[in-house]
Amino acid sequence: MPVPPLPDLILDPLVRAALLEDLGTSGDLTTRTVIPPGTRTRARLTSREAGVVSGMQIARMAFQLVDPALSVTTHCLDGARVRPGEVLMEIEGEAAALFAAERVALNFAGRLSGIATTTAAYVAETQGTAARITCTRKTTPGLRLVEKQAVLHGGGFNHRFSLSDAILVKDNHIAAAGGIAPLLRAIRAQASHMVRVEIEVDSLDQLGEVLEDGGADAVLLDNMSTETLRAAVAMTDGRLRLEASGSMRLDRIAEVAATGVDYISVGALTHSAPTLDLGLDI
Repeated sequence: MPVPPLPDLILDPLVRAALLEDLGTSGDLTTRTVIPPGTRTRARLTSREAGVVSGMQIARMAFQLVDPALSVTTHCLDGARVRPGEVLMEIEGEAAALFAAERVALNFAGRLSGIATTTAAYVAETQGTAARITCTRKTTPGLRLVEKQAVLHGGGFNHRFSLSDAILVKDNHIAAAGGIAPLLRAIRAQASHMVRVEIEVDSLDQLGEVLEDGGADAVLLDNMSTETLRAAVAMTDGRLRLEASGSMRLDRIAEVAATGVDYISVGALTHSAPTLDLGLDI
C-alpha cells in the first residue's frame, strides 16, 4: 500500500534549516564567482545503484524553496524500487538556484533512500510469516520524522515517535520501581485507557510475572535466543503482542520471524543504514 506523503508544511522547517546550514552567510560563493547570472540549465537526479527511493518529496522542496521558478519533474515516487541509472527527477531553471539546492537534496534523498532500502531487505526476510519489522528511536537528532517515514517507504512499521506516545517500560524502570509487580500496579492506577503499555523482559520468568500480573498490551523480548523466543510465543499463547529486540541482524531475521513473534524491532534501520548512491548531473 502506498505511503501518503507528509504535508510540505511539516517538512518545511527541516529543509529550510538544512539549506541555511549549507548556504552559510553569503550563499554559494563558487557559483556566484564562475556562473554568469541568468544562466539556465537542466539536471537529472539518478540512482547509481538499485534500491528503494525515499526523500523525493524533500528533494523537490529543497529546489523549490531556493527558487520556486525551478521546474521539478519527479519520475519516481517515494517507496518505488529503482534500478541503476534510473532517472528519479529532472530539474530545469536558473543554474545558480539548482546548484544551491543540489547538496541538500542529495543528502536527504541518499540518506532516506538508504534507510528505505535497508528496511526493504529486512522485510523481505519475514516473507511467509506475520512478523512486522519496526524501527526504534535510534534516529538522527532532528530527523526522526523523515527517517521513520523512510522506514514506511521500505515496507516497515513505526515504533513510538517519542517518549510521550506510549508507556514502554525498560529494564532500568523495573529496577528503579522495585520490580515488575509494583510497576504494573502503578501503571494500572495512573495510565489513561487511551495509552498502550509495553514492558521489556529479558527472561521467561519475567514474562511469567507480566502474564500473571496483567496490565500490559505488549512485551518486548530483549536479547533472547531463537529457542527462548519460540518458548515465549508458546507461553504467551496470543494473550499479548510480542516484540523481539536486540541483536537483530539481517541474517537472523528469517528464523526470528518464524518463531511467531508479532514484531521485530531493528535499530540498524536508522542508525546504520548505508546511503544509497544518487547523483545529480547536468
